[in-house]
Amino acid sequence: MTNSNSDRPSEFALIAQLFAPLAEAPGAFGLTDDAAVVAPPAGHELVITTDALVEGVHFLADDPPQFIAKKALRVNLSDLAAKGAEAAGYLVALSLPPGLDMEWLTAFAEGLKQDQREFNISLYGGDTTSTSGPLTIAITAFGFVPKGKMIRRKGARPDDLVFVSGTIGDAGAGLALLREPQEISHAVRDFLVHRYHEPRPRLCLGRALRGVAHAALDISDGLLADLGHIADVSGVRIEVEAHRLPLSAAFQTVWGSDTAARVKAASAGDDYEIAFTVAPRFADDAIKAARDAAAITEIGRVVAGQGVCLLDDAGREIVMDRKGYTHF
Repeated sequence: MTNSNSDRPSEFALIAQLFAPLAEAPGAFGLTDDAAVVAPPAGHELVITTDALVEGVHFLADDPPQFIAKKALRVNLSDLAAKGAEAAGYLVALSLPPGLDMEWLTAFAEGLKQDQREFNISLYGGDTTSTSGPLTIAITAFGFVPKGKMIRRKGARPDDLVFVSGTIGDAGAGLALLREPQEISHAVRDFLVHRYHEPRPRLCLGRALRGVAHAALDISDGLLADLGHIADVSGVRIEVEAHRLPLSAAFQTVWGSDTAARVKAASAGDDYEIAFTVAPRFADDAIKAARDAAAITEIGRVVAGQGVCLLDDAGREIVMDRKGYTHF
């Protein structure tokens, strides 16, 4: 990495000072090698996922660095959660623009350290480079799942019930408040902004859904947009009932609870909750499995056909301009 900031050390000094202490697993070798060794436990398979976050697209330039680090890591852990995997470790690749000094980088590394403690994972390696463009963070996370037990997107069947964890739309409302502040209570603002900055990967719920859910994914680009992926690969249609959507009290304070608000909730991204389908006969099993992991809400059903739609109280499809965030 070319050092374009006098307060930033060389690439290898930066790694030794900030990131080598995070490489706690034996197979990471303290980041002294250019590869790591990972051995799945007996009877398990390796599950791998990767996501890149770009300044101005996935986070704001003035977001606190520790929150940027946590979000970058957690969106990957959320993917593992939706697969029913146990998180184990991650790789991080940083493209750093000029102007990020050691204070910023130290806070970023501290955010990773805090989440490693919370989720019992280790850094295994990565890369650092300089860029003239925006800050870009690419994380590859991995975990383990018993052989044949990973929950895929493909698997939803007609007559399945559709559930979602937690509440939706909170992160979208939090981002809106960061962009355009409103006169609301600190408690409401803090709750929604926290949901945007620090998504909660539902790892316990994902593990509990092994053998119960037919299909699952995490909500990154919006509930409807992501359920559309399940519908597409499963060859089915998913109908979501607007009045069933779980909305937090804080969300309703900012955006209300009418149809327009529910459209916003269903199409806002960054929730990182788990949406999944189960056969009706397994609905009670899903509810019991989720009891100690996360609140879940039945929001719709799977039928024959194609695509995904949001229905009003009369069962009519609500026409929407967009069903979620699109990258291209």
